[in-house]
Amino acid sequence: MKNQEINLSKAFKKQTIIAIFSIFLFLLVYLSLFALAVVLTLACFYFAFQLVVISPGFLTLLLGFGLISFGVLILIFLIKFLFTRHKTDRSNLVEINRKDEPKLFELIDDVVQEVATDFPKKVYLSNNVNAAVFYDSSFWSMFLPIKKNLLIGVGLVNTVTVEEFKAILAHEFGHFSQRTMKVGSYVYNMNQVIYNLLYDNDSYHALIQKFANIHSLIYYFVILAIKLVDGIKWILKKMYDFMNINYMALSREMEFHADEIAAHVTGYEPLKNALLRLNLSEHAFNSVINFYEEKYDSGTVSENLYQEQSFVMALMAKDANIPIFNNLPNITLELINRYNKSKLVIANQWASHPSIDDRIERLEKTNLLGERSDEQIANVLFSNIDQTQKQITKKIFEKHTSEKQVNQLALPDFQSEFETNFKQNAFPKIYNGYYDVKNPSYFELPQSVDDQNLKTLEALFSDEIVAQINQMVTFQSDMETIKQIENGNLEIRTFDYDGKKYNKNQCFALLQTLNVEMEELQAQFVKNDEEIYRFFSSLERPNTGILRKKQEDYFAFLNVFEDKISVYYKMSENLAFINYTTPIEQIHSNFLCLNQKKQN
Repeated sequence: MKNQEINLSKAFKKQTIIAIFSIFLFLLVYLSLFALAVVLTLACFYFAFQLVVISPGFLTLLLGFGLISFGVLILIFLIKFLFTRHKTDRSNLVEINRKDEPKLFELIDDVVQEVATDFPKKVYLSNNVNAAVFYDSSFWSMFLPIKKNLLIGVGLVNTVTVEEFKAILAHEFGHFSQRTMKVGSYVYNMNQVIYNLLYDNDSYHALIQKFANIHSLIYYFVILAIKLVDGIKWILKKMYDFMNINYMALSREMEFHADEIAAHVTGYEPLKNALLRLNLSEHAFNSVINFYEEKYDSGTVSENLYQEQSFVMALMAKDANIPIFNNLPNITLELINRYNKSKLVIANQWASHPSIDDRIERLEKTNLLGERSDEQIANVLFSNIDQTQKQITKKIFEKHTSEKQVNQLALPDFQSEFETNFKQNAFPKIYNGYYDVKNPSYFELPQSVDDQNLKTLEALFSDEIVAQINQMVTFQSDMETIKQIENGNLEIRTFDYDGKKYNKNQCFALLQTLNVEMEELQAQFVKNDEEIYRFFSSLERPNTGILRKKQEDYFAFLNVFEDKISVYYKMSENLAFINYTTPIEQIHSNFLCLNQKKQN
């Protein structure tokens, strides 16, 4: 697609116009506030000077200085973003160059040429399952040309093919290849300005504290400045929400646009396959990390996390009956959504990325097929992938094992121990996943069990029953989301449920209806659990009462569990905000509210 300009969608153009409008509106509001702050500061200087001239003395000097401090602190608040630079933490990254990795850089050259963009300033490796283009930004980034850096996750190249990796790179470079895409970068930097004014205030608070400590009289002027700054923040917060919602909408369109660029480079299938496998790749990697976190005290570490990631991913794929193609799990959209029976449709205005379903739908509509495909795992692009993986693995553990004696776990030992734990924590296949997301229900134990009209094992754990369980779980998730909308934890104006549109005020009535349906579903599973007990009780020969005793013990434990889990659910509801991108000051406010609820 060299030098080819991809036609922008109507939605992209619309969101770009709205985003530009929001920028101008913010500039108008900001410049008005700035002009008022300048006038206020000049007035403070004038009255302070007049005060000292009319009645010179220590007290008037203090009053004059306090008055000047009042104006200056407000002005500093409004211009502090000019001196802020957002620098990406590189402590966990490893820089690589063309000399060390010629094949990888050759592929990057190829993608850069096809996408018609610039080669990155630097290339870094991270330990994660991701890829990104990043740069250190400041207010002046909007006016000065800045070279971007490329970040490549070793956990990503370990779980995608060369062609899939090329598609991912094309997507990342696609964000910066088209002239119109620069609007998104401009909006991003403007958002950073507002964010800095609202939430990045540590140094400003330190400055305020210094002024307040000068003298008790100055302290009162500082308090006045804080009150006025709070009022300015309230205005800017409204602008931040308005601008950020528009930016998120544009960001989603930018993702679609970058996906289309990738499809022009490799065809749509490589990126589609990579997106579908991404969750499993991350889950496998995180499972390995969690495995070693439990061994933290013993100093046990991995020699190569990424060989273990590959093993775990293959193990999980086998357990889920996912076919393997070219040594990688071949995941389909149907497989991902097989248990998703949600009737709830929400247009998440705060999401920066579209859903996987939406991205794949748009990719497939391009009908762009690749001419060639390299199905080797992307690790082949590295000169010595084993050494690279070990280097990154060592970097992950070095912060936690610097004062401990390190014990490296050999790959065969890891495989044996992890697989044993995996099987021990999984239910036997005969249950067909019945207990994977559901605990046995409570019911009144019969005094004796009638062996007549017993259901078969296959009927008790049938695919139909398991599908209904997953439907119930989805149902519960939908209800929880609607509760979050009702409580205001999710800023959603309207949503669709089962094809009908609702607003926040209608949540209570909808939940009442859904509660009735949920009770009916749960009653069905209580009955099925009774039938399961009857079936296994009939197999107990002679009838020793062992099964009944175990069932009674379970019910006793269930009562205690329900009491304790209710506390967890209540806390989870109050901590729902941690699942969403939330400004730091809002997080502080939320925790203060949570602490007040605890005290009450």
